[in-house]
Amino acid sequence: MSPIGRRRWLHVSCGGSTILNSNTFRLAALAVAAAPVALLVAAPAHATGATTTTGGGKASAVVLRTALDVSLLSKTVDVPLKTSLNEVHAPASAEQTALRVRLDGVNHGRPFSVLRADVATANATVGKHRAEGYSNLAKARVHLPGLPLLSLIEVEKVTSKAVCEVGRRPVAESNVLGHVSVLGKRVTLTSGGTTRVDVPGVGEVRLDLSKTRTTSRTAAATALRLEVSVNPLKLNVADVKGEVTLAEATCETPKGPKPTKPAGGSDGGTTGGDNGDGGTDVKPQTGTGHAPAAVDTSLAETGGSSTTPYIAGGAALLLALGAGAMVVARRRGAQD
Repeated sequence: MSPIGRRRWLHVSCGGSTILNSNTFRLAALAVAAAPVALLVAAPAHATGATTTTGGGKASAVVLRTALDVSLLSKTVDVPLKTSLNEVHAPASAEQTALRVRLDGVNHGRPFSVLRADVATANATVGKHRAEGYSNLAKARVHLPGLPLLSLIEVEKVTSKAVCEVGRRPVAESNVLGHVSVLGKRVTLTSGGTTRVDVPGVGEVRLDLSKTRTTSRTAAATALRLEVSVNPLKLNVADVKGEVTLAEATCETPKGPKPTKPAGGSDGGTTGGDNGDGGTDVKPQTGTGHAPAAVDTSLAETGGSSTTPYIAGGAALLLALGAGAMVVARRRGAQD
């Protein structure tokens, strides 16, 4: 056999017709060796940084709220007047311009008007990154039991707004626009302070204007809060005491997205901790000459398939068989 023939054919079986080409054998061996490596490299791609939204945001709004105790002339007990108009909790909205209630022993058992307004709206919304409460009251008149003709308070327009957004400090604001009258008297309100109105023979009212409160995650705003103490002596009413709130809004910041830990991972396997409630970015680690250790760590953190050890073992076995076959083929070629 010529030298060309020896280089072209490695082995001819004596009892069969199988002929192995050296180039074909080498390509097959290379393909077998490369296949397991591709599988091992592709496996870490299954572990991606997923996020989940935990929520937790809240919002509420109310146009009017009363917490009053009504004392009756004919009885020694107090009748509570605790009611609200357009009180909503997210996600919801309401628009109602009148509130009528009925109290036993008051106004001869007939319902009486507590509030009447041209505009009375409340809205509360909550999303993944933002919560907001808003209330609006315009051309409003509030009445107390025993005072059917004299308004407790009349306002042109009051609004309150509370906004809680992920990554930002909560904001609370209230506005009282136009004139305000209390028990028939026009009053000048002090911003952020308390105003006292005393009407002889009727009673006393203390007003707190534009009260706001914020924390790191919550906000609350109240346009007007009235502390009431009146003695109308009409319609069987001897005394009315308590609080009346106009245009209130609250919110609580949603917790926002947080990164989920890969299955089988450990806190010590990552170099970066949580950056708070806003989530974290997953960045690839750069090698420092210890590539095999980095690959093993990546596989452990990403939660590779349970068949990975078998694939690695099979790849090693195929590599060993391929190497042995090539050694045998070279020796037989040298002998020929």
